[in-house]
Parts: sequence; C-alpha cells; structure tokens
Amino acid sequence: MKVTLREREKNGQISLYLDYYHKGKRQYEYLRLYLVSKPRTTEERAQNKKTQQLAETIRAKRQIEIQNGVFGVNDLERINSSFLAYFELLTEKRKESDGNYGNWRSALKHLKSFSKADVKFSDIDKQWLDDLKYYFVNDARTKHTQKLSRNSCSSYFNKVRAALKEATKDGYILRNPADDIEGIKEAETKREFLTLDELQKAAQTNCDIQLIKNAFIFSALTGLRFSDIQKLTWNEIQHSDEMGYFIRFKQKKTKGQETLPVAEDAVKILGERLSGDEPVFRDLTYSEYNNQKIREWMIRAGIEKYITFHCARHTYATLQLTLGTDIYTVSKLLGHKNLRTTEVYAKIIDEKKVAAANRIKLNL
Repeated sequence: MKVTLREREKNGQISLYLDYYHKGKRQYEYLRLYLVSKPRTTEERAQNKKTQQLAETIRAKRQIEIQNGVFGVNDLERINSSFLAYFELLTEKRKESDGNYGNWRSALKHLKSFSKADVKFSDIDKQWLDDLKYYFVNDARTKHTQKLSRNSCSSYFNKVRAALKEATKDGYILRNPADDIEGIKEAETKREFLTLDELQKAAQTNCDIQLIKNAFIFSALTGLRFSDIQKLTWNEIQHSDEMGYFIRFKQKKTKGQETLPVAEDAVKILGERLSGDEPVFRDLTYSEYNNQKIREWMIRAGIEKYITFHCARHTYATLQLTLGTDIYTVSKLLGHKNLRTTEVYAKIIDEKKVAAANRIKLNL
C-alpha cells in the first residue's frame, strides 16, 4: 500500500490529506492540517513550511505502520465510515431515558439537516465543527420555524462533541477534532418557582384536571421529577417507625438508586393505597395541553408566573433552602450527582435576600 500526501482547496485554505492506494482502490485520510493558499508574509510562509513538515511526518509514520501491520485497511474503513450512522447508534442506546433520548434525537435531526448528505469521520475537522456551531446558533429552526434557544444550541453541539469523544475511544478517529473547539456557552435561565404562600393558594384552588394538580403538588412536596412520578408504583412508597414515609426508587434520568423521605402531607394527596405494582398516578402524561391546564390553574389561584410542571421541583428545592435546609442535604434530596447543580438554587436564595434587604428604605 502506497501513502501519498496530497492537497485540496477548501474554504479558501489548502487542506492536506493522505491518499492510500492499494490494489487499484483509493481511500483518504484528512489530516485537519491547512496551508495558507497565498502566503504573503514571512510568518505565513514559515507556518506553511512547518505544517507541511508535520504532514510529511504523519505520512511517513503511516507508511511505516502499514509496513509493520499496525495501521491497515480496517482503520481506513473506520475513518471513512458514516458519522451520522454512528451518531444514530449512540442515540438509540439512550432510548431508556426519555429526556436524554429526545435531546439526542433532536440533535441527530439537526445534524442531518445541516449535512444534507452523509458525513464520514474523515470529513470532520475544525472547520466543519465551526460551521456546525454557526448553523445551530444562526440557521437551525424548531418544528414551528423558531430559532433554537441558546441552551438548545449548547445541548445539541455537546451531543456531537460527546459522540466524537466516544468515537475516538472506539478507534474511528485517531484524534478528536472537538478538542480544538469551544462549546456553545449556555444562557442564564430563570427558574420559576412558587413561594410557600403561592403553593398554599394553588393547593386550595380547583384545577380542571385533578390528576395533574395532585402530581404537581406531590412533586412540589417531594422534589421528584415528572418522569419518576409517572412511573412511581405503590410498592415504592414505604413506611417505617424510624423513618416515617419514604420512597425507594431508581431515578429514570440518572439511574441512581434513591431513598427519599416523604412528608405525610404528600402521602395524603395520593388517596387510597392500591396494590403494590399499580402506578400511583395512573394515565399521567406530559403534554403542552396539560401544561396549559397548569397555567390556567395558576391564574385562577392569582399566580401570574409562567409555571410548568418542572417548576414544582424548582419550588421544592427553593423552599427547602429558604426554610434553612443546608445545600448538601438539598442536593441529596434532589438526587443530584454534583453539588454544582444544586448551587443554582442557592443563587436564587441570594437574590431573594438582596431584594429583601432593599425593601427597607429611608428618605434621607
């Protein structure tokens, strides 16, 4: 097998790649190294020379590896295999986690829209990733033709980075091109929550769908995510003289086994206990319609905040910190793996303290 260093004009630069010729067939490996097409300065000419020397070193190394049987046809086949197919395979592996799977599916949809055609691992370089970042931030649209939120852009691009990291471990690429690329910075998000007084008003106000109301209040009193409430069964709600009521369950998102103490008020909401494997909230579904009913319920209770089901979990975390529970304990109650995730709520409490301090004013 002969290895030849070749050049190709690409986006105003000269891309260097290796041409492998074996038994009448050719395969290519793009090195993600570039020359200035028309160097004008001493620095540009020096940089071109340095880049060419590096590319030639790689070519010579590949030739020796092939001769010694270290790098062969199988490696070339992997480099030239489909990145989109690999990404889709990783997506399907996450099928058990609804939220994570949905994000990967959305990222895949946008990858296909951006690419227009299949993408090989050998096609992916710094320029390709920069173009993908630009697409997410400026061109990508939701199914309702709205621009993606900054956090969606960040999430989808991070999925691509994660896939390339895994592909490097699996031997599809020799070096991860995403190592040279910064991610898309997330925007600051406002986490809406109910105060204790607002939660009390909501509990005393009628909701069109009683099941949604019960599940929301239960989440606000326990901090459970919608996905964990949806799959909650009666045998997971237990009681002992030492602990009182508690829930023993496996988090759907993190797969972590949890034991969560539960207040008696939360258990009272559930009504009559059924058999062990029966779902506690039968027929509970997540939909925009149900979120709309939550908003109507809140308005009826005199609450003008934009409240969705997930705000119940925010309410639990914020109330726990407001009432003096230390952040480490709150982190454990929420099932967070990292304390930094919980610190977002501590920031909310600090903002409330500043607002409270500024309420006392003198006309000086």
